[in-house]
Amino acid sequence: MGNNSASRHHLLAEWYRHHHGWLVGWLKRKLEGAAHADDLAQEAFVRLFKAPQLEDVREPRAFLTVVAKRELYNFWRRRELEQAYLDALAQMPEDLGLSQEEYALLKEAILIIDRQLDGLPAKVKQAFLLNRLEGLTYVAIAQEMHVSVATIERYMKQAIMHCHLARIEGRL
Repeated sequence: MGNNSASRHHLLAEWYRHHHGWLVGWLKRKLEGAAHADDLAQEAFVRLFKAPQLEDVREPRAFLTVVAKRELYNFWRRRELEQAYLDALAQMPEDLGLSQEEYALLKEAILIIDRQLDGLPAKVKQAFLLNRLEGLTYVAIAQEMHVSVATIERYMKQAIMHCHLARIEGRL
């Protein structure tokens, strides 16, 4: 382990020791309870581990707040996705309902897709999902989104590149 890596690990350990309790408390207030605060705080520190130039941060709590807000938004987005899926399931006739195993597999697939698309602009995600999940053509997507086909082509290229990078970087 190089000196730079050792100092980085030392810095992370110091931040964890001094700020973890505070961050969990902050998240508890945002979530109105403790159920997920510990998990989200851990995710925030995992993101810190990957953050470049951590040594340059002068205000750790401000930086932690930004990282934790991202984790919080991701949590809320996943919860909204799951609720939308449950609402759609409730609308289905019973004979088309999914078994617990099928539900678990589908839920995991939705979360993987969500992680792959994390960080993309909303319009790019929308175009990608309309094409890949709904099977719409670029022309149909352009009409629905009120943009040009060339814009949809750019969106699709951006989304596909983003997904490939997510896979390479192991964000799945």
